[in-house]
Amino acid sequence: MLRKEDVVVFDFDGTLSAHDSNMEFAKYCFRNSGRPWLFAPLIGIAAVGRILNPAGIWWRQMMRRFLTPDMIQHFVPGFVCQHRRERFGWAADQVAKERAAGRIVLLISASPDYFIPQLVRDMKFDAVLCSRMDEKKPWQYEFLCWGKNKVVAMDKWAAKNKIIPHVVRAYSDSASDMPLMEIADEAVWIDRKTGLRKSA
Repeated sequence: MLRKEDVVVFDFDGTLSAHDSNMEFAKYCFRNSGRPWLFAPLIGIAAVGRILNPAGIWWRQMMRRFLTPDMIQHFVPGFVCQHRRERFGWAADQVAKERAAGRIVLLISASPDYFIPQLVRDMKFDAVLCSRMDEKKPWQYEFLCWGKNKVVAMDKWAAKNKIIPHVVRAYSDSASDMPLMEIADEAVWIDRKTGLRKSA
């Protein structure tokens, strides 16, 4: 039998953490491997694609085309240690407060599954939903958790756990999260540059 539960949803990049983790991981790879440099022309084409079609998948995959399973294995641990320092000071406390109030707390991020769960493990989310990548081709998406797909991901998770989610509050910095923010009782918009809540 389904049960109704109060849920609080957090975005990650620009909401709980400064800088975009995807871009930061790419920079980390460039600093630690020569392979990404070979794909620089392809990344340049993908950057144009990002401007022309922000919702597209093809340019996202092109930007990551240099990734291999071996790179993921060797570079993710060091990147996680480094990027945790980018977290906004209020982030962990706010997640803890929402959980202490008896609400289910979800992180829903467009960033990939090969580092987001590790990056936020210490924050004790009830569930971490993110983009699913092909293990053998870590540049290739199996599910892009972006835009309206964040709502799809939450609904699938809720159905699996026999929950009817009542989104009490949602935190984000990006208009791409509007489908999720619109179903929340309270939409909390964060300034990605300062980490502070935007005034209404």
